[in-house]
Amino acid sequence: MSDKMPQGWRTASLAEVLIALESGSRPRGGVRGIAQGVPSIGGEHLNYNGGFNFDSIKYVPKEFAAAMTKGRIQRNDILVVKDGATTGKTAFIDDRFPFDQAFVNEHVFICRPVKEIEPQFLFRFLTSKDGQERILENFKGSAQGGINQAFAPNTEVPLAPLPEQRRIVAKLEKLLGQVDACLQRLVEIPALLKRFRQSVLAAACSGRLTADWREENVNLTSDVENELPSDWQHSVVGDVIESLKYGTAQKCSPEKLGVPVLRIPNIVDGIISHSDLKYAELPEKEFQQLRLRPGDVLLIRSNGSVSLVGKCALVRKVESDFAYAGYLIRLRPDTKKVLPEFLNLVLGSYGVRTQIEIPARSTSGVNNINSEEVRALSFSLPLLPEQQEIVRRVESLFALGDQIEARLAKARGQVDKLTPSLLARAFAGKLVPQDPNDEPASALLERIKMTRAKT
Repeated sequence: MSDKMPQGWRTASLAEVLIALESGSRPRGGVRGIAQGVPSIGGEHLNYNGGFNFDSIKYVPKEFAAAMTKGRIQRNDILVVKDGATTGKTAFIDDRFPFDQAFVNEHVFICRPVKEIEPQFLFRFLTSKDGQERILENFKGSAQGGINQAFAPNTEVPLAPLPEQRRIVAKLEKLLGQVDACLQRLVEIPALLKRFRQSVLAAACSGRLTADWREENVNLTSDVENELPSDWQHSVVGDVIESLKYGTAQKCSPEKLGVPVLRIPNIVDGIISHSDLKYAELPEKEFQQLRLRPGDVLLIRSNGSVSLVGKCALVRKVESDFAYAGYLIRLRPDTKKVLPEFLNLVLGSYGVRTQIEIPARSTSGVNNINSEEVRALSFSLPLLPEQQEIVRRVESLFALGDQIEARLAKARGQVDKLTPSLLARAFAGKLVPQDPNDEPASALLERIKMTRAKT
């Protein structure tokens, strides 16, 4: 916090502006997962945006809650996590808090502001970068340490004149509400992009994506009965590949000895990732059998998550002479019938994913697809020139999606900076106009001291 305070502002310790500071306790009889009793609020229920997440909440049985004397939550309380990795995380109890009664547990402090200040002004400061740093200056112990009640007298907070506190809170409520709305819209975009890519693949694999191309190039009609272009054929994977082979069972290591061996983590969104590469020294005969070449397609044959079974990636020139592990299957396309890029797209389409996921077998929680099931996967096969046009169009549309994702990431980064920036301006006295007629904070502090002395 800057040593130079805005006109009329003063600093005080957190303890000076609290009427109560207490933590909860573990109730007799413990807490229970059933929704009977009074909710017990812990650090895991506080969000970093100052709100709450009650996906998993436990309850103090009513007979034990009635005897509890500490940790009962009231409106306008500020909750602060007191220990562990989330020490200092802060939330505010306002009219949106969903429980009429609730307690904090032994891992949370209740900071109850005096009535002479605007409680949300204090709360917003404690969530700011400066406020969090001030709290964590009192952290003691190892990673599982925390803060004790001494943090309150040792944490310096700013006080604006009371009317200015209220103006700041009102302005922050408006601006931070707009930031939250913007973030919510940005959060929805990845799901839209996922649906966009699925729609592109569906159109590509049904012939809709290249309907105009066919009219211009071959002027063919559709097979109305089968809803397919007349020169497309119903096919299965086994008809369009030269070979299919499982990978090695050899143990792999991060040490760069032998050849790179691709594994399940390297199969990412239709391409091969080189992060976390591992290696194995394979016998020459096995290496020659598993040696990858550009145009091969690798497919995940076994995984605990059914959504990963059947995921595939196209081998590029850079992966030439790599090998692959036993949970993968290598498909070597017959390029006289199918383009490797087209086959890779088809295997990721909704129609093929449905064939894989619905009948996926599970033994001990591991889902599998075997070689015969892979060979039997059915799809619609156009002629090579149209395959080439489909691949070109899909890659162009997917590139557009990638550009939007990059812009989204940049936008998220900019929006994420807005809240800290707004809070910094607020507590530097730069967010709202100052009024010289406002009673200075020094008089407010004096009144708080007098009230405290009387009580």
